[in-house]
Amino acid sequence: MTSLEETPKRKTILIVDDVPENLFVLQKILSPHYRVQVATNGRTAIKIALSVGQPDLILLDVMMPELDGYEVCHILKQQELTRNIPILFVTAKSEAEDETRGFELGAADYLVKPISPPVVLARVKTHLAMHDQRKLLADQVALRTAQLQVRNLELEESHKEVIRQLGRASEYRDNETGLHVVRMSRYVHLLALKSGLSEPEANQLMQAAPMHDLGKIGIPDHILLKQAKLTAEEFDIIKKHPEIGYEIIGQQKSELLNLGRIIALTHHEKWNGSGYPKQLRGEEIPLPGRLAAIGDVFDALTSKRPYKKAWTCDDALGLIAKEAGEHFDPNLSHLFQSLRAELIDIMERYQDTNDTEE
Repeated sequence: MTSLEETPKRKTILIVDDVPENLFVLQKILSPHYRVQVATNGRTAIKIALSVGQPDLILLDVMMPELDGYEVCHILKQQELTRNIPILFVTAKSEAEDETRGFELGAADYLVKPISPPVVLARVKTHLAMHDQRKLLADQVALRTAQLQVRNLELEESHKEVIRQLGRASEYRDNETGLHVVRMSRYVHLLALKSGLSEPEANQLMQAAPMHDLGKIGIPDHILLKQAKLTAEEFDIIKKHPEIGYEIIGQQKSELLNLGRIIALTHHEKWNGSGYPKQLRGEEIPLPGRLAAIGDVFDALTSKRPYKKAWTCDDALGLIAKEAGEHFDPNLSHLFQSLRAELIDIMERYQDTNDTEE
């Protein structure tokens, strides 16, 4: 039965020596088993090694004019394309310091002249096999790394989707629309960048911010949806929603979910210590909570609700400026004032249909 499989491609060996007789001997030994290339000097050897159809292994003479074998080896090991090609020195030098120098430059082995054909074939076969194994392992590591990166991206997207849905769930309980968390999270993103955080850090905050009111899921409807003014007892129950959200999210391996947990717990704390649930003061309040507090209040003020009209951007900014050092971090409050144009753009781009005047 005739096999339709192609014959395996023969490995390519580059022989580098300035003495034609040495090239002839090595060619005679290797050509029955391998595809052989030859170079009579170091510069030609480097050119061949860097060209298309690179050699799989190089037999390199040490004593050559212009560039000796050590210099050629050093150059090839510095190049991305050739650094992993096994190099076997072929030399009459057998002193320990000569071998040490070659190995330090990255050589794989030494063949001492006069060469023995069986030894040459055995060493070449061994180093080609070792090279193939290293390449296979490197390819497997690269493939596994790529798979893990894809998996990590999928998990990250899953976390983001969970956060978005949790944010929407809390707002359905509170007669709000999903656009509140969109606007609020974008205000937080703007302020985070203005405060000096990096783009990746600000993006993480924007992704985590929608979980700020998750704990409202645990507040009874007759309190959460009450149109009249809340009693002191009812407001005490409302004030439990940061801790409820904190417990719902729980301790996670996801950095994004843990950031959302911090925001849920601390976005109602106040700079002067009069907030809830822990009465944290000043910089005891984590930065994500301080950023979220401003974004949340600003959107609440500028959004229309059944019990109030929407404030103008300037009026809302005025209140945030007034509350600097009381409700809000004074530095963040000051920075927020400078974002007026960007805030208005977000307000207009993500406007609720029920915010328009009748």
